Amino acid sequence: MKLSEQKCIPCEGGFPPLTEKEAQDQVIQLSGWTLRGFTAIEKLYTFSTFAEAISFVNKIAEVAERAGHHPDFFVSYNKVTVTLTTHAIKGLSINDFIVADRIDSIA
Repeated sequence: MKLSEQKCIPCEGGFPPLTEKEAQDQVIQLSGWTLRGFTAIEKLYTFSTFAEAISFVNKIAEVAERAGHHPDFFVSYNKVTVTLTTHAIKGLSINDFIVADRIDSIA
């Protein structure tokens, strides 16, 4: 099943993060996302203006809220860096990859 077709599973901990191999297998399904030490994934998006960057952040917020899985983001004028990790397990879960795929669909 494609990432975009999956649903996020609520995570309050209690299960291990993805292994290095599992994380690598998932990230190759995404375009432009990179692993950060096998505990997070990250991607940089570039826009023409600050207003476009902020509009994108607002769209991310809507996607994240619906999924119940929230990324960190950093805005620098026309650039938005998005970082996903599952804080409750101090590493990556499938939710991170599902939300990353959904973010890409609105970029």
